Amino acid sequence: MTQTSNFIPYTFNKKSSEEMLKSSLDFYHKMSSRRSIRHFSEESFPIEVIENLIKTASTAPSGAHKQPWTYCIVANKELKRKIRIAAEKEEFENYNGRMSEEWLQDLAIFETDWKKPFLEIAPYLVIVFKQTYGFTNNEKSKHYYVNESIGLSVGLFLAAAHQAGLATLTHTPSPLNFLTEILERPINEKPFLLIPVGYPAVGARVPDIKRKELDEIVVYYR
Repeated sequence: MTQTSNFIPYTFNKKSSEEMLKSSLDFYHKMSSRRSIRHFSEESFPIEVIENLIKTASTAPSGAHKQPWTYCIVANKELKRKIRIAAEKEEFENYNGRMSEEWLQDLAIFETDWKKPFLEIAPYLVIVFKQTYGFTNNEKSKHYYVNESIGLSVGLFLAAAHQAGLATLTHTPSPLNFLTEILERPINEKPFLLIPVGYPAVGARVPDIKRKELDEIVVYYR
């Protein structure tokens, strides 16, 4: 039997063209300064900030509104140490055989290697798990467009973190299965992304790279 939803009025504050242009440009300028950081400060901040970022991430659209995500916040030093050891084990294998020569060459400009000290230095690690399916009244229930939904949610998390004045890194030490074991997550959850969150270290540097110009990423049909 198809369930029906209660509907409520949508609150919408329409902006003028001038307001939209200014707002969209201001946000672009803010986000254009966002960079992935690999050198973090140990300085901490209230965990409530991370909770607010996750609240923002949870506003993302998702297939059939299943919200198929779990955000784990790791501040415990022992757990961070375990995660670093396991991640570096996988990364060593990646840099010494799993990755193709072309992949390694593409990474060369970032001067990365298998060593990941930031996993212990950053005050918080946020590990995002995707729920491949859910449970309703203790019965297995289907989730839809899980990867798309998670991607949208993480994008909002990164934007919210930058807006709050924090640095992040989208870290994917593939395979990520060790996170399921270390954090003791249930069988329906699969690790999707590992995100160190914190302040950049004093003197932190980033590669001098450029983003694609608008005409390289947009096709108009008018």
